Amino acid sequence: MPKLTKRALEAMVPPAKGKQAILWDSELRGFGVRMLPSGLQTFVLNYRNAANKERRINLGRFGVMTVEQARDQARIKLGAIAAGEDPAEPDENPHQQATVSALCDWYLTEAEAGRILGRRNRPIKKSTLAMDKSRIETHIKPLLGDRLAHTLKVADIEGMQSDIVDGKTAKPRGEGRGGVTTGGPGVASRAVGTLQSILSHAARLDKLESHPSRGARKLAANKKKRRLSVAEIKKLGAAMRHAERNGESPVALAIVRFLALTGFRISEGQGLQRPWLYADAGYVAFPDTKGDAQIRAIGPSAAKLAASQPVRGKGLYIFPSDITDGHFTAAKGCLC
Repeated sequence: MPKLTKRALEAMVPPAKGKQAILWDSELRGFGVRMLPSGLQTFVLNYRNAANKERRINLGRFGVMTVEQARDQARIKLGAIAAGEDPAEPDENPHQQATVSALCDWYLTEAEAGRILGRRNRPIKKSTLAMDKSRIETHIKPLLGDRLAHTLKVADIEGMQSDIVDGKTAKPRGEGRGGVTTGGPGVASRAVGTLQSILSHAARLDKLESHPSRGARKLAANKKKRRLSVAEIKKLGAAMRHAERNGESPVALAIVRFLALTGFRISEGQGLQRPWLYADAGYVAFPDTKGDAQIRAIGPSAAKLAASQPVRGKGLYIFPSDITDGHFTAAKGCLC
C-alpha cells in the first residue's frame, strides 16, 4: 500500500465497467482515492462513527483538489470524528447533533420551568430536580457528556453504571457542608435512572428520534431495613444528653429527638412548618411530599416536642435557622 501521491494517482488504471478501484494511503488510515471506469478519481475517507458504524464520505475530486489538500481535509474530518461528530450525517438534522450534556441542560431548564411532567403528570419537584442536577454534574456529564446522544447503546449506559460503582467519579469532601461523593450500586443505579428519564423525555418531546438506551438494566438497590435496637436508642439518648451539656445546638437536638419519635425524613423534620402541625389532634398535614399531600399521625411525645419549640423570627418554621429566615439545615451532622 503506497503513500498517495500525484504520480501514484496518475498511474492508476481505470477498472472494468461496473467496477471501481480504490487506492488507500499508507500513512493516513482510511484516506484513499476511488477511480471509476470513466477515469474520474475522487478522494474518500473511511471511518467508524461513535456508534461504531462504518462510514465513507467524499472529500473532493482529484484535479480540483490536490493530494495534500485532500490529506489535510481528511485530517480535519478525523479530528471531528474523534470528538464525536459524524460528517456523514446531515448537519441540519438536530436529532443527530445533541450531545448528552446538551440534553441534560435542556432537561433541567424545561423541568425547572414546569414544562416537563413527572409522576402523576405533574411538574417535577424541586427536591427531585436538585438530586437530578447533582447526578448530572457529578456522574453523567463527566462520563458521557461529550457523546452524541443518539449514538448511545445499552452497553454505554451500563458501562457508566459500572464506572460509578468503581468510584471513577468519586470526589473528596469540599469546603462546604456537602458530603463526600462516592460510588456504589445505589448511586450508580440512580444515575442510570436519571439519564434514562432524560432520554425518554427527549424522545417523547422530539429532541431525539428514539430512546437510544431502552433496555439498559439498573443494579438492584438494597432497601434500607436497618432499625435501631433498644440498646442503640439508649446510647443515642445518652449521647444527646452529653451533647446538650456541652452546648450543642438545642434546635439540632430537638430535630434529632423529633425524628427518632416520628421516623420522618430529615428534610421533612427540618422543614416542618407550624401551619402543618395539629398537635392536639396528633398529626402533621404535609401539603406536598414525594407522594403528594399526606397526613401523618404522630405520638403525644412528638406532638408536645414540636409544639413546645420557641417561636423565632417570622415563626413559620418549627425548627428555625439561627442565621437565616429559613429552617435549620445542619441536623444531619448530628446524626453522623
